[in-house]
Amino acid sequence: MRYIDEYWDKSTVTELIKAIHRESKNPVRLMEVCGGHTMAIRKSGIPALLPPTIQLLSGPGCPVCVTGKAFIDKAIKLSENDDIIITTYGDLLRVPGSNSTLEKERAKNADVRMIYSPLDALEIAKQNPLKKVVFLGIGFETTSPASAVTILQAKNEKIDNLYLLSAHKIMPPAMAALIDEGVKINGYICPGHVSTITGSGIYNEIVEKFGLGCVITGFEPVDLLQGILMLVMQHELGEPRNEVQYKRAVKSEGNQKALKILNEVFELKDDWWRGLGMVSNSGLMLTKEFEEFDAEKYFDLDLPEPEEVKGCICGEILKGKKLPTDCKLFGEICTPDNPVGACMVSAEGSCQAFYKYKL
Repeated sequence: MRYIDEYWDKSTVTELIKAIHRESKNPVRLMEVCGGHTMAIRKSGIPALLPPTIQLLSGPGCPVCVTGKAFIDKAIKLSENDDIIITTYGDLLRVPGSNSTLEKERAKNADVRMIYSPLDALEIAKQNPLKKVVFLGIGFETTSPASAVTILQAKNEKIDNLYLLSAHKIMPPAMAALIDEGVKINGYICPGHVSTITGSGIYNEIVEKFGLGCVITGFEPVDLLQGILMLVMQHELGEPRNEVQYKRAVKSEGNQKALKILNEVFELKDDWWRGLGMVSNSGLMLTKEFEEFDAEKYFDLDLPEPEEVKGCICGEILKGKKLPTDCKLFGEICTPDNPVGACMVSAEGSCQAFYKYKL
């Protein structure tokens, strides 16, 4: 198979669609575990181009979507303190907690600031030495190195008023948990950006232990169709492999510099995923050397266990067991302007993708 530069080339797309229809003879269920893929697949209209033998499932690839209400409740509790500044990526502002959102708290004069990099939080901490600055760390292996760099720099500069509330997670344990739970998957469309950091080897165990094909795929139509074709051919031959379609960005060894910093600052912990519950060794927490920056250890964040919204099936959607259109709230009560569940909040959420790109 050749890899091309014209990732939107019409003739190439046509060739790939014909090849997928020709090669796909048996039913196959393929799951993407990347919010960027979820949005790109819907935006490009790819499901409508595939034969009925292929079913595409959206998995737990959206960081905002898998983060639980407990995390938001903790952030809201912190925001109620006059001496605390909350810094966060924009997506988290509208995620519902038990009784409010960070956006609503900001409207009530809580000091909640949207930033574009955790280094912005470090700068805010320097500018406000009498305040405590809490950065809400969220995302998978793509964003966690930036959080690690920020904490390392804060340590080196002896900044003592910056704290990290971590919801950082890693992807392979969740992929394994889905299979352990009995979700029927025949192959994974593996995340491109995550894999640029980790390298391709992190999916070897999925192939070896569960016999599922994994293909790391880019984000353009040709990327996605090539990835789907590679998984279809693996399935038809009965030869699951760990392959890289996104060769222009992903190397087997990953980004060694980023991984070194990540492993220096963070260690694994059990963490909660919406839909999956507690998943062993799937989250990242600061190591003992950096625990002075850990908001969980510094602040009293003991709160009641939150309840999920009745009627919202975001958890089932994230496991590929339901579609957004199966939800009674979808498109009526729950919309991007009035999100009831986290899957409708994020631009990478399945519900928002289905709402924006109706096929």
